[in-house]
Amino acid sequence: MSEAMLNQTSLSYAESFVGEDDVVLQARERARELGCVPIGPAGGATLRVLAAATGARSVVEVGTGAGVSGLYLLAGMAQDGVLTTIDVEGENQRAAKEAYGEAGVAAGRYRLINGSAGEVLPRLRDEAYDLVFVDADKSSYATYAEQALRLLRPGGVVAFDNALWHDRVADPAQRDPDTVTLRDLGRALRDDNRLLSVLLPVGDGLLVAAKR
Repeated sequence: MSEAMLNQTSLSYAESFVGEDDVVLQARERARELGCVPIGPAGGATLRVLAAATGARSVVEVGTGAGVSGLYLLAGMAQDGVLTTIDVEGENQRAAKEAYGEAGVAAGRYRLINGSAGEVLPRLRDEAYDLVFVDADKSSYATYAEQALRLLRPGGVVAFDNALWHDRVADPAQRDPDTVTLRDLGRALRDDNRLLSVLLPVGDGLLVAAKR
């Protein structure tokens, strides 16, 4: 078996290592119907671990989608934790609310904000959050990163989905705007002395940084 084949086999094994329950699978089906592309199983499991490891009680999510990532975040958060999730599409948030209800999540544990993250994030409190997860329009990732650094407490974590962007970020010949934005974001977080960063090859790539 070639090294390339072995790597792909291992990556596929890792992606399916943690199974998904019926509630998450149903949320994925709603996402498909709405045209959303949620985080993959391994990325979702990573978010759950990050939420648990940070003892997260206050989490911000940029890009509610149909609730797949929110289910993972809520599963890892403290029992009294509150997820604030932002999306411009009300239909997406209705689907997410349905998923949270199916999972038995109390209504007081999440706050759905319908609106532009660029307008909502600046209204949130400084250093009041344990974890920020971003899976939204790629062109605004740099702006969301700046806001995340303001929102996070010391020791808090920010994570960006699609950080490898369909294998384009690793290829210097790829220069489309979204790829360049994601490539530049990775470098900026890596070189920021306020952060400790890692690029995880799960799903379409998960860029994670902890605030010192």
